[in-house]
Amino acid sequence: MHSSAAVGAGLIFSPMVVAQTETSPAKTDDINVAIIGVGDQGRILLESAVKIPGVRFKALCDIWTAWNQQNQSRFLKAYKQEHNDYVDYKEMLDKEKDLHAVIIATPDFCHAEQTVACLKAGLHVYCEKEMSNTLEGARQMVAAAKETGKLLQIGHQRRSNPRYIHCYEKLLKDASVLGRITTVNGQWNRSVQPPRAYPKDKGIDEATLAKYGFKSMEQFRDWRWYKGLGGGAIVDLGSHQIDIYNWFLEATPKSVVATGGTDYYDKKDHEWYDNVMAVYTYETKKGTVRAFYQTITTNSCQGFFEVFMGDQGTLVISEAGSRGQAYREQAAPDWAKWVKNGYLNAPPEKKEEKSDTGALVDVRESPTPEEYKLPVELKDPYHKPHLVNFFNAVRGQGKLNCPAEVGYESAVTVLKVNQAVEAGCKLEFKPEEFKV
Repeated sequence: MHSSAAVGAGLIFSPMVVAQTETSPAKTDDINVAIIGVGDQGRILLESAVKIPGVRFKALCDIWTAWNQQNQSRFLKAYKQEHNDYVDYKEMLDKEKDLHAVIIATPDFCHAEQTVACLKAGLHVYCEKEMSNTLEGARQMVAAAKETGKLLQIGHQRRSNPRYIHCYEKLLKDASVLGRITTVNGQWNRSVQPPRAYPKDKGIDEATLAKYGFKSMEQFRDWRWYKGLGGGAIVDLGSHQIDIYNWFLEATPKSVVATGGTDYYDKKDHEWYDNVMAVYTYETKKGTVRAFYQTITTNSCQGFFEVFMGDQGTLVISEAGSRGQAYREQAAPDWAKWVKNGYLNAPPEKKEEKSDTGALVDVRESPTPEEYKLPVELKDPYHKPHLVNFFNAVRGQGKLNCPAEVGYESAVTVLKVNQAVEAGCKLEFKPEEFKV
């Protein structure tokens, strides 16, 4: 019940983007979908989407026919979803005439071209983040969505996560349990990863790789590390969480300073930085906020999470279910009201403890703040709520939680970090940079 209520609240306050077009399905239980790119990320989206009632895959497109396409085509058939397979998305758009929507999960440098083509073909688009590896490409996507009137959802899936929606709508907006937020910390740490392996007898031929922008199978498999194709760890991992900074603070940053480098891996196959640390400055309605973010790819210590700190409390949250707590500052107003309202779970009762001398110790005097667990948990796969939100909007039954304009603001915020690392100095954001 908590999850359903939270998702409902998210729809109420989400950006006003609703599907009311001729490509909306005639029946509310029948949406014909194609997917472009069924590698690791596309497979995850496919596995979530096939379990959503009324979603029918009619086409699958991937240039790796001997592996990605073959495996995921077999997966769709197991779900009795009869479809056609393609290598070239242009051929797919030319031949498939009964589609309503497309999911795009190709490398970042492909997003703009493919998204614009699909929108102009009259289809609604769910495009994975990062929106594009260039701001020029991202602007083209926003413009095409406005021009065609079609829906464009960007895959920042935390925007539809019921736990994040609960924190934003209930804890921050309604209860303001943190008081004035002053500081944000976040990270995504990963352990050392070897190059992505692949069956050597099932690789893509050189001509096909070259046609679609890749120099080798190794580059095709690890495209995120190459300039011109992806944006490195800060874009691949960091954009998920930095997007939350903008959302929860209800602001875009004024400046960013960053440091990083390719300090561990071979620069020949890791053109982008394997570690980045950035500090943003935000000017919010309540005052200045300093927001730190780091991503490293040589150690997995504490994984990934975000921490929002205010003068009355702290919120720790992560897409991973193990983290979701709030801590009240000792001088802050009592949170009993918010426990009663179901916004937070009550902390464990305090118990008297004995010191080494046998004297009673009042643990309430301990500097460790009380821990309040979040009452909302995500039971579905991470990406499913965001896909549900998209398909509901296609049916005209909801509003997008991350439309093109919001995705663009996040792209501007994140892509600037790599520029700041290269420049070696603080870079300023101008307000007009966040608008198309």
